[in-house]
Amino acid sequence: MIDQLLSIVWNPDKEIFRIGHVAILYYSLCWCIGLFLGYLIVRKLYEDQKIKESLFEPLFIYCLVGIFVGARLGHCFFYDPAYYFGSLKHFIEIFFPIHFAQNTWDWRYVGYEGLASHGGTIGLMIALWMYVKKTKINLMRVLDNIAIATPIAACCIRLGNLMNSEIVGKATDVAWGFIFVRNGENFARHPAQLYEAIAYLIIFFIGYYIYKKHKEKVGSGFFFGYCIATIFTFRFLVEFLKEEQGGLDQGLLIDMGQILSIPFIILGIACMIGGPWLKKIAEK
Repeated sequence: MIDQLLSIVWNPDKEIFRIGHVAILYYSLCWCIGLFLGYLIVRKLYEDQKIKESLFEPLFIYCLVGIFVGARLGHCFFYDPAYYFGSLKHFIEIFFPIHFAQNTWDWRYVGYEGLASHGGTIGLMIALWMYVKKTKINLMRVLDNIAIATPIAACCIRLGNLMNSEIVGKATDVAWGFIFVRNGENFARHPAQLYEAIAYLIIFFIGYYIYKKHKEKVGSGFFFGYCIATIFTFRFLVEFLKEEQGGLDQGLLIDMGQILSIPFIILGIACMIGGPWLKKIAEK
């Protein structure tokens, strides 16, 4: 057993407070903070680029719905399809933030336990395509502005995962290892959620610095490419330190998170480099 004196004992309560069936969770709070910070940053970018304010408010609604629906469905389809499609009660849990007792229809509020970043990214891109079709704003400009703010939201979401003691890393004896007491463990693991949160915060500050120095790149697809290439490259690497979450990847050399990261990394690099196809989109 790993010496607990060299580790961080981690056992926060998931709930801030509860009223009856309904609880306010730290995870939900982190999501809200991340989305609010993203909202403020993109609003500032729109003002900075002299884009009409009336075009901004619909953007937030499209992004909120796209990210949430995509993240939820992505988790259910990619990581735990056997559970969610194994019974009617579990299928209902896809759409409602509740959990049914094993042998009854009694339920309790638990929040949405399972939101996948890959699914959220796909949902966001679909939502932005719909937004662009309605507002006629250049697609690459919208993608670039959203991408500048995205890493700060991703940072907050991973902190929410840390508060939930979920998406844990593999066992370790490093001094900063976390003992996730809520999971019934007495040994330390890599705080993979914290690694990602710190990485995404750094990615945000670097991206925002590049924006301040090279505002002319907005609309070229560069920032969109930078965002998804850096985030999913780190996601690919940190998966080597994570415990397997289960899903459709059993028996493969790399897990589902890494498999899903590869197309995003390739797309991100292509957008950063640019090309005739990207210039055509940017000019529309």
